[in-house]
Amino acid sequence: MEIFVLVILIAVTAWILKSKEQARRIALLGSQLGKYQIEKLMENLTEGYMRCLGEDDPERREQIWSMLNTAEAALADQFGRFAAGFGRIDEAQTRTSKLPLALPFADRIFPGATFDVRKAFAIHAQGIADAASNALGQTPKRKAFTMSAELFLMQHTCHWFCRSKSVASARLLARHQTSYALALDSVAPATRKAYRALVGG
Repeated sequence: MEIFVLVILIAVTAWILKSKEQARRIALLGSQLGKYQIEKLMENLTEGYMRCLGEDDPERREQIWSMLNTAEAALADQFGRFAAGFGRIDEAQTRTSKLPLALPFADRIFPGATFDVRKAFAIHAQGIADAASNALGQTPKRKAFTMSAELFLMQHTCHWFCRSKSVASARLLARHQTSYALALDSVAPATRKAYRALVGG
């Protein structure tokens, strides 16, 4: 009986500590993202891509692509400034556990199993900027596919930093019907290589 009570106490304590840590991370990320309209721009782009792909009139479709180019450039600019600002935060606050589940103080207990989310955001900023400028010379449809993958992977990183990799992957699948593996496979090769080198796998 005493062992059972002890196990319950340990579990409750771990849950409280984990919740406090996640609340701190959410507040930190929110305080930085709140300065920009990144989420709104992402929504506009996603809706615009769907509208464009469903447009039968070639002239009208070209007009929509043109408007989306402007939105992509604005998003790339804002995310670039966000990544630069987040890059000035102390590393002690930005280490992120690679473990699949959230554990309290995992970034300090297992420092070798962590990555610096500031570097991940820098990778995303470059990937989004390259997609916006069409660095790969893709068709509009393929460019939209690559940009969507870059944005989905960036969202995954945000949720990973705030919660855990498992939660981030579940949210990506629920929100966009896209697995983490598929998002990673669909970004630009330079993004994929740099991201894998940083987080592993």
